[in-house]
Amino acid sequence: MSTFFGSLRRLVLAPSLAEVTFAGRGFPGPPTADTERLEAIPQAVVCGFEWGIDARDQWEVQRRLDLVAADHRGFAYEGATMAFTVLDAMGGGRRQRTRDLLLGPGQPHIFLAYIGIGFAMARLPRPLWKKVLPDLSGSPYHPVMSWLAVDGYGFDLAYFHTRRYVDEQRVPAPYPWRGEPGYFPRAVDQGVGRALWFIHGGRAPDVAAAVRRFATARQADLWSGVGLAATFAGGSAGGALAALREEAGEHRDELAQGSVFALKARHYSGHVPAHSEAAGNVLTGLSVDAAVALADDTAVGPGRPGGVPDYEQWRRNVRAHFAVENAAR
Repeated sequence: MSTFFGSLRRLVLAPSLAEVTFAGRGFPGPPTADTERLEAIPQAVVCGFEWGIDARDQWEVQRRLDLVAADHRGFAYEGATMAFTVLDAMGGGRRQRTRDLLLGPGQPHIFLAYIGIGFAMARLPRPLWKKVLPDLSGSPYHPVMSWLAVDGYGFDLAYFHTRRYVDEQRVPAPYPWRGEPGYFPRAVDQGVGRALWFIHGGRAPDVAAAVRRFATARQADLWSGVGLAATFAGGSAGGALAALREEAGEHRDELAQGSVFALKARHYSGHVPAHSEAAGNVLTGLSVDAAVALADDTAVGPGRPGGVPDYEQWRRNVRAHFAVENAAR
């Protein structure tokens, strides 16, 4: 049974399922089987949010999330994390719903869960952002991958405020996430790149053209986001993905890096859909196992090796592998 205040928050903060369809967002292009599959992803996030914001306890949320098909379960956890983050940040007590979820049943979906925190950030005033990141000590990807929360924030801005952040290419004000305000816009752009994949329905020429309309300095991070979305979410067949790789041109390394991170996240969740495996093979030339090994072998611990955020150092390490591979061709 839902709670009264939970239902009120849901009505205020959550879009309807119709609002996250491509027609509802006013995205360009005709409806296709691919766009229908892509639409199911934000709809799964919305369902997860509604269950999280309404539920009386974590068991009920977990039970509902476990009923979601494996392909979409991580996205539903993303939505539930968003809900718990909102409740924790706005609550006056010491409830740690988000921490309990992400150290418990949400742990396999930690990468998407961070993105869900970013969705919550898009709906919370900035003074509350200092409360959104739970202490996940014990998780091997905390706090390095918490930059995915900023990625999620960027995705939300582009997906729901497309005119401002895609058409007009506005850049949100920096925020000292993990003490790195200068890197904040770059992590935002990775999320914007993921959103471009959805906005243009996974159509390689349209996605590439959208990336090229941005300032040159922003395009590398946008391509990384495109690679992550194309691999994790799917939405295009092999021929279109090969065309996407060609379209990326000098940014093929960034495209491949995003794809590697997607494969790592899918593998860590315990389920790699056939479309993710196929996309990763086209964009990286690697099997799932090889991509996961590359991610693991190049990972860095918390800190700032080389004077850059640890997350960016990890990305650089992955890109360096592809730079060597491409130079040898």
